[in-house]
Amino acid sequence: MSQVVEDLFGEEPQRPVPAQPEPAKAAARQSAAPQSSYTAADIEVLEGLEPVRRRPGMYIGGTDINALHHLFAEVIDNSMDEAIAGHATRIEVHLDAEGYITVIDNGRGIPVENHPKYPGRSTLEIVHTVLHAGGKFDSKAYETSGGLHGVGISVVNALSDDLIVEVAREQQLYRLRFSRGHVVGAVEPLGRVQNRRGTSTKFHPDPQIFGDNARFTPARLFKMTRAKAYLFGGVELRWSCDEALASDEVPARATFHYPGGLRDFMAARIDGETRIVDEIFSGQAGKPGTHGAVEWAIAWTLGDGSLSSYCNTVPTPDGGTHEAGLRLALLRGLKNYAELTKNKAAAVLTAEDVFASCNAMLSVFVREPEFVGQTKDKLASGEATRIVDTALRDAFDHWLAASPNQAGKLLDWSIERAEDRLRRRKEKEIDRASATRKLRLPGKLADCSQGAKEGAELFIVEGDSAGGSAKQARDRKSQAVLPLRGKILNVAGATRDKMQSSQIIQDLIQALGCGTGDRYRDDDLRYDKIILMTDADVDGAHIASLLMTFFFQEMPKLIDGGHLYLALPPLYRMTQGSKTLYARDDAHKEELLAKEFSGKSKVDMTRFKGLGEMPFAHLRETTMSKKSRTLLKVKIEQDLEGTRDSVDRLMGTRPEARFDFIQENAAFATDLDI
Repeated sequence: MSQVVEDLFGEEPQRPVPAQPEPAKAAARQSAAPQSSYTAADIEVLEGLEPVRRRPGMYIGGTDINALHHLFAEVIDNSMDEAIAGHATRIEVHLDAEGYITVIDNGRGIPVENHPKYPGRSTLEIVHTVLHAGGKFDSKAYETSGGLHGVGISVVNALSDDLIVEVAREQQLYRLRFSRGHVVGAVEPLGRVQNRRGTSTKFHPDPQIFGDNARFTPARLFKMTRAKAYLFGGVELRWSCDEALASDEVPARATFHYPGGLRDFMAARIDGETRIVDEIFSGQAGKPGTHGAVEWAIAWTLGDGSLSSYCNTVPTPDGGTHEAGLRLALLRGLKNYAELTKNKAAAVLTAEDVFASCNAMLSVFVREPEFVGQTKDKLASGEATRIVDTALRDAFDHWLAASPNQAGKLLDWSIERAEDRLRRRKEKEIDRASATRKLRLPGKLADCSQGAKEGAELFIVEGDSAGGSAKQARDRKSQAVLPLRGKILNVAGATRDKMQSSQIIQDLIQALGCGTGDRYRDDDLRYDKIILMTDADVDGAHIASLLMTFFFQEMPKLIDGGHLYLALPPLYRMTQGSKTLYARDDAHKEELLAKEFSGKSKVDMTRFKGLGEMPFAHLRETTMSKKSRTLLKVKIEQDLEGTRDSVDRLMGTRPEARFDFIQENAAFATDLDI
């Protein structure tokens, strides 16, 4: 990490001035005299670890809670580098009630002999007190590592009011103590030890830097410790804390070891979640710790997804070039599979669509990686994109080819997300247009005169003829009529492009004003009741089914809000003398003939061919008047998945599913209108 460099600017160049009389020149010199001096004594030279204490933000990103926990990350990363290099198998972490953290590994241990460049000073002291002193500047000691610049442990030392390091090498134990970056005493030999090697670092953050109330969060340290275990299956992590710090979320003691690496952790992470794709796509290329090694575990589940990435076991919460390689490999692989299966709808796919609801974990090892800043939140190494893309591309192609059912589910889900994305973009364009000009309502809509939503009703009818009767029969103040030309598109089997090109659907969405899908807003709905008023025959029932399918798929919250209804127009008008009744269907007609009419005289019967053939007075009396009509409220059953399955079987793109349904239920069909 380069030290703080401040640009120093000299005096501004002198500009020529007009000649002045001597008194004026003297006055000018007096007014131009410097108010304060600026000399060589004002130039400070910061030595040792003083730059870290003066500007901690340059090294750990600030002095907040995130920066505080970054100290722990620096220490445990050193132990992880030992483990990945093959020199340590165990790392222990302990948090005590006084705020000290201790990290112990069984690696090689920091050298304690005098450093050849600093005669008379122990290497153990140099590593902790000199910036840019470390063994990770080339690949001799570590092929890959999380530490790069030799500043990690020295920064921790500079920002701790107490740091104690113990090293066990060649069965000898040594100790050295520091305070605020300065060594306290000399290296202290503690004698011979058996069955112990490695480095132990115990430190306490300096309250002068982080504040008197700054405390480590046990739950956060616990998760950071556990994460290191699944990033490298060859190491065991042991966590412990004082009983006073333990809780339901943080045990006093725990051991983490994931021989299966990321796949083991991903399986535990998504346990209990509904999966879009049953299998976890996971794998590994190269040996962990070697340059170019990649490990991944990816699962697609319902809900919000997440992507956790790492480089040399260092978390990269802001992503970077390795994540770009992952997105590129998955998008290319899925599009290639779509071409093989001749699915042209996948042409609109983007990485955003593939990663919707994707839970992914990615770990890459790169020699001398480049990060954005000392805190290493984002990877900038250009070759990481190629490394990850190359490692995953073939593996993903093989995984898709070996599991066609899983591949089909993933492809269908991704295409659906792409269509949703395009729909949202189209709606945003409409929203932007409406900001500068008010959108006109559909030309065929006969709107009601009241402006309030409460009590307002929209009747959706089939055809101009029925629309004409309905417009005459309505209450103009509270009832609106929207006639549809022809049958509405079956949205259960239509692409998003077809829906957007359907004038009927666009007129309907525009008339309602509430948006669709995730952009639905009940407060923007222009009517309290949406009433489907179709003919009382087979064609009318089919149109009503298509409309209900549209609302179920595109505006389910409208149904949940209790806004969707079915009108019940009569099929027959029955008159005997001065008595007139209406029958909904043939069964209702026979029931009225038996109970309501006498056999003394003939019953005149009229069968309505459609709403357009019904006199508007009769339509008002039977179907539209709030005093005499009957409406059926459309509801979604509590078994939402069962409802979706029924809609898919009856209205979806699979004719064989409808055929099976007909065969299963043919015996129950009566009074067929053929």
